[in-house]
Amino acid sequence: MNTAASPAIDTRLIWAIALPAMVTNVATALIGVGDMWIVGRLGDASTQGAVDVGAKLFAALFTVMNFLKTGTTGMVAQAGTRSGAQAQAEVLIKGLVVGLSIAALLLLAKPVLLPLLLDALGAEAQVRSAALVYADIRYWSAPAVMANFALVGFLVGRRRMREVLAIEVFYNLLNVALGLWLALALDWGIAGIGWSSFIAEFAKLAVAGVVIWRIAGSDIRAALHTGTSMSLATLRPFLSVNRDLFLRTVVLIVAIAALTRLGAERGPVALAANGIVYQLFVLSALLLDGFENAAQVLNGERAGDKDRAGFTHYIRAILWRCLGVAAVLALLFAFFGGPITDSFAATAAVAAEARTLWPWLVAIPLAGFAGFVLDGVFVGASWTRALLLAMAGAAAGYGVMLWLTWPLGNHGLWASFVGFLLLRAAMQAALMPRLLRRELG
Repeated sequence: MNTAASPAIDTRLIWAIALPAMVTNVATALIGVGDMWIVGRLGDASTQGAVDVGAKLFAALFTVMNFLKTGTTGMVAQAGTRSGAQAQAEVLIKGLVVGLSIAALLLLAKPVLLPLLLDALGAEAQVRSAALVYADIRYWSAPAVMANFALVGFLVGRRRMREVLAIEVFYNLLNVALGLWLALALDWGIAGIGWSSFIAEFAKLAVAGVVIWRIAGSDIRAALHTGTSMSLATLRPFLSVNRDLFLRTVVLIVAIAALTRLGAERGPVALAANGIVYQLFVLSALLLDGFENAAQVLNGERAGDKDRAGFTHYIRAILWRCLGVAAVLALLFAFFGGPITDSFAATAAVAAEARTLWPWLVAIPLAGFAGFVLDGVFVGASWTRALLLAMAGAAAGYGVMLWLTWPLGNHGLWASFVGFLLLRAAMQAALMPRLLRRELG
């Protein structure tokens, strides 16, 4: 443990990281909305359904691969206080090598994987044919997507959130502009939507590469000159962190999929109402995730310096600020949840069902805020095995709760999901004292 006095803890850094991350998350989420609006102008229901299927396909595929960004962020933050800028550059190089290797495997698996994913999403007939056109084009952006995960993770780990925000806004605006031009002006239809995403992803790669080279070009050259080792022994810590994060994400996706699958068994009205509440949960998650980013960076830096006092101070400070935002969201849902869910509902029956779920809509941000922050803390400190164990334990408890609450109907599903969020945070908190003693003294 670092026994010297901790450097001054600047809590303004929490907002300096969290706010741009929130805006970036929301801007990125809006890209799907933009694609759906553009394809709606084509006036074909099958094409619109195909874009929805394709968007869900890549959301699932690339969400699972997002571990590369998260893992890179934590390790870059640690390296900055532990070893310096050249060590951060070495983490970036390893991230790019691993990311491009995964992209190569995805492309090799494309003839088998893409049809399986489309089948899993239930795409049939005209929708499947149109979705295949879109997905076949966008799939080839995998190398850029994986490289961008590493590049953006590096920038976040270096606290360069303004640059990250600028890159993401550029990417989203370019994607929409290209979609309007290719799909509508040039009348390429759904292929134009696919090509707009493909071109925008590689443009993002180019811009992010230029930005990083200007920030850390000399460090990258030094790391390459000294021969950053890519042996299995030196890559093992990086691969171990990313393996745990990958498995943790898979567990989370399975838990969310169970909510959708069991909701479908309650009938179409319950399924639609659950979909509305789930989308509002996603919005809450995108905002609260900003504090997860702050914890990844600031706690990663303190972990790299073996500064237990600073590490625990930032945990408390970030938790309080995240709770404040969660409370604001809960109040908004408490007072305006009914009108908000009504605006999404396709029928009066769906609106009525969604209104009955408002207590869970209020509870979700309050139940979930601690888990988001502690996710960031564990990633920043590279406690990814413990993070995976906590997620797996919470998922097991969630399964039991789903079974016990089945007689309660749709309310039982949401009670179980809220319980899952609480249990995840509780298990993380229970593991933390031992991890602090072992890693930080």
